Formats: sequence, C-alpha cells, structure tokens
Amino acid sequence: MSEPVLSVRDLRVEFVTRRGILKAIDGISFDIAKGEVLGVVGESGAGKSVTGSAVIGLIDLPGRIAGGEIWLSGTRIDNLRPEEMRRIRGKRIGMIFQDPLTSLNPLYRVGEQLIETIQTHTNLSAAAARKRAIELLTEVGIPAPEKRIDGYPHEFSGGMRQRVVIALALCVEPELIIADEPTTALDVSVQAQIISLLKRLGRDHGTAIMLVTHDMGVIAETADRVAVMYAGIIAEIGPVRDVVRNPLHPYSRGLMGAIPTLATDADRLVQIPGAMPRLSAIPPGCPFNPRCPNVFARCHVERPAAIQRDTHRVACHLYDEEPFNTEAVA
Repeated sequence: MSEPVLSVRDLRVEFVTRRGILKAIDGISFDIAKGEVLGVVGESGAGKSVTGSAVIGLIDLPGRIAGGEIWLSGTRIDNLRPEEMRRIRGKRIGMIFQDPLTSLNPLYRVGEQLIETIQTHTNLSAAAARKRAIELLTEVGIPAPEKRIDGYPHEFSGGMRQRVVIALALCVEPELIIADEPTTALDVSVQAQIISLLKRLGRDHGTAIMLVTHDMGVIAETADRVAVMYAGIIAEIGPVRDVVRNPLHPYSRGLMGAIPTLATDADRLVQIPGAMPRLSAIPPGCPFNPRCPNVFARCHVERPAAIQRDTHRVACHLYDEEPFNTEAVA
C-alpha cells in the first residue's frame, strides 16, 4: 500500500483548567489514503472538531497536544513551529468550516480573498491568480464566475458561500482537506450538491478528505470509511457499508438504530439512554459503560484497546480474545 496522506498515531489533546487536566482526545489513531473520504461521526462533545483542529495546528490555549504524532505524507507536523505550520495550512492542508462567514471576510470581494490566498502560496501574478480564481469558482459550480468573482460574501446564498469556501480550500490543490460540518446549515438539495462536489474532489484531484459531521446520512452518502467517536476515543472504524450494516460497538449500534429507514416499520426509533459525559466526568474503564446495554465488570475498570475484527477496528471488551468476566453488571 502507498503511504497515507494523513497518519494520526495515539493522539492525545488536553485542556488545562483550574479543575485539573481535561482529556478531550485520549489516544486515537487513524489513516486517510490519497483520494479517500474518512467520515468522523459522533455526538456533540465526542471530540470530532478538536481532532480536526489538532491536525491543522489550531488548538488554542489552554488546550495542547499532550502526546502522539501527526504525519502528513511522511512529514511529522505536530511538532512544527507556528510559522512552519502556517505555511502548511492553506497550501498542503485546506479547511472547510461549518459557517462560510467564518472563513470569508465580509469587507472584501470574494475574488480578492481567492487571489490573495493563491498569491500567498504561489508565485503567480495578479492576472494569473485571478484567472485561477475564476477557474476554481467554475469548478465548484458558481454560475457566471467572471461576474461573481467581484461580488461580496453577503451577495451570495449560503450554498454559494460554502462553494466559495471550498474554492478557497482548493486554491493550491492541498493534499488534505478537513471539512468540519460543511453541510449542516444548508438546504437538503444544496447539501446533495456539496456532497457530490466533495466526492468529486477526492476522485478527480486525489485529495484526502476528513469529513467531520454528526449526520450519518451525509457520511453514508459521501465517505469511504467512517470513524465513530465517543468521549475522545474512536469506538469503531471501518468501511462505511460494513459499519452501517453491521456495527460492532454498542454505541455504533445505537447510532445506526436511531436512523429511520424505509425498510422497517418500527413504531419507535432506538434510543441511547443518558448523555455524553462531560470532560470533567469521564468514567474509568470504557467511557461508554454508563450507557451501554452490554456492560460487564471489566468495562468499569479497564479501558478497551482497539481490536481488529474483519474490516472493523473496534474498542470494546466484547471482542477480546480472553474475556475478563462475562457476567453482566447490575
């Protein structure tokens, strides 16, 4: 196999507070290959966005990367100086945020922002950069790009602004794009267009994409593989089709069971009891144990390691070769 574009190994992210050290990410590992879309899904507070921020070096104080390694095409980037990381962001790693207005300056024309980004990372002249900006707007589906390039962000609809943000992320053909909830605020029809665009990026440009979302429908439609996160760990990771059809981790089963389908005529959807624990109150052992229907003694005292099962990698004691204790805990 060729070297992955992104390789994360045992990543740990902490926040230092007056109450102590809070572990937001607790030892996660994953790879993304060239042209692959990895979906990262989970409830709010699972650590999805923090993972993306760690990859691009945007963990603000009091947060810090406390351990692990992040590799981009064979180059370690988690230990780079801020100025070195700034050169990588935008050039080798692109970012698409949930709210386009977070990325676009309302005081500058769309074309000015695209041209500035292009010239920051290339040696193109202003005229050549403008031509490249028009090509990018065309590629992401902006109608009449020769005219719209001189428009301000407020003159674009939400879907069109998100396309402009994607064009910004593509300015210098990055190796990796991190898309953080890129379709959340969009109409369903516009969501489908953005999903199609992201899939085409991976196919045509060979761009690796980390797609962060809470929407399993978007994951199922867009991603090649999915990582299910819970309380700072990856509970399960594997090909989308396998995880959706045959989830192994009890949390994954709960997520998939909560998705309505036309194939079943259930009166009620599956419900996961309880809520995601606060960072200051993550239980010992498996963090899902207070909500797990399959909990047993070992789950309360020992953090499960990731275990390979067929095409899945799952962090659950149910799949240990030598069970600790199969007696359920009352």
